[in-house]
Parts: sequence; structure tokens; C-alpha cells
Amino acid sequence: MEKKNSIVDQASILVAAMLLSRVLGLFMRIPLTHFLGDEGNAYFGVAYHVYAFFLVLSSAGLPAAISKLVSERLALKQYHDAHAIFKTALFLSAVIGTIFSLIFLFGARFLASMMNQPLSFYSMRALSPTVFIVGIMAVFRGYFLGMGTTKPTAASQIIEQVFKVTFSILFVWSLYGRGPEYGAAGGTAGTGVGAIAGLAVVLLIYKFKSGSIKNQLRESQLSQQESYSRIAINVIKTAWPIILGTAVFTISGLIDSSMISNRLIASGAFTREVVDVMYGQYNGKFIVLTTLPVVVSAALATAFIPSIAASNVINDERAVSAKINLALRMTMLISIPAAVGLSVLGDPIIRLLFPSNPEGGYLLQWGGMAVVFLSLSQITTGMLQGLGYVKLPVIGACALAIIKITLNYFLVSNPRINILGAVFSTMAGYFVALLLNTIFLTRLTRIKIDFKRVLLKPLVCAAVMGAGTYAFFEAIKHISGSNAFSVILSITFGAAIYFLGMLLTEGIDHSDLKSAPLGDKVVRVLDRLGI
Repeated sequence: MEKKNSIVDQASILVAAMLLSRVLGLFMRIPLTHFLGDEGNAYFGVAYHVYAFFLVLSSAGLPAAISKLVSERLALKQYHDAHAIFKTALFLSAVIGTIFSLIFLFGARFLASMMNQPLSFYSMRALSPTVFIVGIMAVFRGYFLGMGTTKPTAASQIIEQVFKVTFSILFVWSLYGRGPEYGAAGGTAGTGVGAIAGLAVVLLIYKFKSGSIKNQLRESQLSQQESYSRIAINVIKTAWPIILGTAVFTISGLIDSSMISNRLIASGAFTREVVDVMYGQYNGKFIVLTTLPVVVSAALATAFIPSIAASNVINDERAVSAKINLALRMTMLISIPAAVGLSVLGDPIIRLLFPSNPEGGYLLQWGGMAVVFLSLSQITTGMLQGLGYVKLPVIGACALAIIKITLNYFLVSNPRINILGAVFSTMAGYFVALLLNTIFLTRLTRIKIDFKRVLLKPLVCAAVMGAGTYAFFEAIKHISGSNAFSVILSITFGAAIYFLGMLLTEGIDHSDLKSAPLGDKVVRVLDRLGI
């Protein structure tokens, strides 16, 4: 069994990389919103939701499926089968990625009209080749994750995002003068440049590691046990349920994209221009900021799936239970205070990040807790997939879709609720999805979740943090008059309150801190302070 620190180290690398990538993406949104406005953000957002849907169909399940299958083979020392899974998945991804890229390219105009945003057609076409590129990259990432290392995935994600941000801003700056629809297309084209850079990184790392992989295959006493056709069937059987389970997050965006504008117009209270602005605030600000902390649960799910699968295949129930509780606790340590912070400082944060378009903060104030529901949905989906129950998260996805459609239909068209209806439907949908996943996780296994450490202590400490942060912000804002200074200082103050509260309630202890980057230094400081 892997040591706790080894798992946490690998997960921490991926969390750090994904957080850095998301932060870079967030800061990309600032100049993009400045150039495109909320209207251009609407075109950009709709195209991205359709692109995400094609990614889910073509490659979203591949890293999890490949990492699961490879880690299981490696746990049984079936090295030839593990490498055969990688080669087979690479071929499947190339074929499927080509098909979906062509469908996206030639169907862009129809898809844009179907999503009630005809001018997003340009952005969709710019994104179409990226579906193929990301599919190939997903196979390499999944293979490395199955081998127990997150560093190649982390490195490729950071490089991918750096190139994406740089070229997206450059292309938007070059094209926005022709209209927001062209500027949005420039922004999406930068995504393709980033994907090419990320793919180049994993290819170089694979070439560097190919010698050790070949040596391992030569020294293996077991020959390949499974035929390539059998492996292909296995990959597809494993990937498709994971794809459908992962679709829980993409379905939400697609439903919003196709319904919100229509239901707002159906209310009779808003013009088309106002509707585009409202949707741009929802997609370009609320969705972007509430999904930022969720990268922690996404990274943990990605890192823990192969580890849990390896323990499960050798029937190590104790290790499986320990890993699941560890992943849940790490997720809640971040997502609960993030949700409270966004709820308390939603409007000031929007004014800080988007000074030229400062509207939409009330969406965060009402919907900040979506972070918790989304994070738990994502991590419990990963746990079920790692345990082999890859079909069960599909039930949560279906429940989410039904709730989103129903609530969007009735709430968004109410002029008094309008765009907030989408916020409420998002929270309700993810809550039901995580509830179903949690029921499956506890009923079908012998796992006992430590709710006191996972949920109760972070909630209590985050509540105290929220009250203290709000009072501190109001006081500093009254004294300084600066929104930016007050927000930055208040976030720092809130983080200190939460950290101290978790230490005092033993929500985190010194062994947890030692597992984190620079944790040893933090522990030495706390020891000197007697904490």
C-alpha cells in the first residue's frame, strides 16, 4: 500500500498545477471581459459549453479510465498489458477525436443556432481542432497517472494554460475591433495553441521515459495476457460510464446555455441585449469563480482514482477507506471556506476583478455555496469510479439534468428571479447528485465517512471566518475607502482565522501540515508558538 504522504504529495502536485492553471485562466478573463464585455462573454461561454460537451464525448473519460486500468495491471505486475492499454487507447482516441472534431467544425453553424447564440458560430469553429488535440493528450496523461505520477500531467497543464492565456489575449486584442463575436473567436483560438503546447510536453516526457518503460517490459516475466481487441472493449466499457458520470458537470452548462436566454426572453421583461449581458455575467463571472476552488476536488479525484483502484483490485479495504476519507477531507478543507468567502465578499470580489464591468456580484452572494455541492459531486464521482462502480454516477447526472431543466424553466422566466433561477437550479442539481453519490458510496461499501472531520469542523470554522471577514472588510473599507485593498486584506485575514480555527478544533493536525508543501516549516513555526 502507498504511504499517505506519497499519495498526498502526488495529489498536491496536481492540485497546485490545476489551481495555478485556473488562476491564470481567471486573470485571462479580466482583459477578455474588458475587451469583449458581458455580451462577448456570452458568445465565448456558449462556444465553450458546446466544446466541453464534445470533449466529454470524445476524451473526458480517458484519463480516469486509462489510469484505472493501467494502475490495476501494474498492481498485478502485468506490465505488457498496461502498455497495451496505452497503445490501444491512443488509437481509439485518434479515431474518435477526428470524428468529433469534424462534426464540431461542419456543424458549428447549426449548433450555434440551436444554442440560441448564432454569433457564437465563429468561436465554435475556432475550437473544433482542439477536440482532437486534447483527446491525444488525455491518453498520455491517463497513462502517466496510472503509473502513479502526476508530474507529467501537472507540467503539461501549466504549459498549456500559459500558452492559452498568452495567445487568447493576443488574438482577442487583434480581433475585438471587428466585433465581440470575432474577439470571442480569437479568445477560443488561443485554447488550441495551448493544447498543442500541452501535448508537446507530454510527448517529450514520454520520449524521455520510453527507455525505462522498455526495460520494464523486457524484464517482465509475464507476457501480454489480453488481446488488443479485448483491451479495446475494456477501455470503451470503462470509459463510457465514466464519460456519462463526468457529464454531470458538462450537462449543467449545456442546459444553461440552451435554456437561460430563451426563458429570460419568454419573461417579456428583457431585451435581447440585456439577456446577453445577464448570461455573460452568469457564465463569465459566477461560473468562472465558483468553479475555481473546484479544481481541488477535480485534481484529487484524478490523483486518487488509480490509487483507490489499485488498492481495490488487491482487496485492501482498509486502504480504500483511508484514501476515500483523506480525499473527502482535503476537498472540504478548501471548498467550504471558499464557498463562504465568495458568499460574503461576492460583490467586492467582482468589482476588484472586473472594474470595467463590475456587475454580477449578487450572483456569488446567493450562490457561493454551489462550490461545496459541486466539489462533493465531483470527488464522490471519482471515488465510485475508482471502486469500479463507474455506472452509478450516471444516475446523479440524470437527476441533475432533470432538476436543472425543471427549475430553469419555471424560475428563470420569472422576472423577479430571472438569472438567479439558474444559480438556484445549479445548487439544487449538484446537491441531489452528491446526495445520490454519497448514498451509493456508503451503502455499497463498508466505508465509514468521518463526517465530524470531513464536514462539521470545516463548516463551523468557515462560519466563524465568514462573520469575521465581513466585519473586517466593512471596517477596512470605511477606513481606507479602497475596495481592492480591503478585499485583499480581508481574504488574508479570513484565511488566518480559518487556519487557526481548524488547528484549535483539531480539524487539521501537524501530520496533515507535514504532508503539504513547505509543511515542515509551518509546523516548526507553530511549535515555537505553542500551537
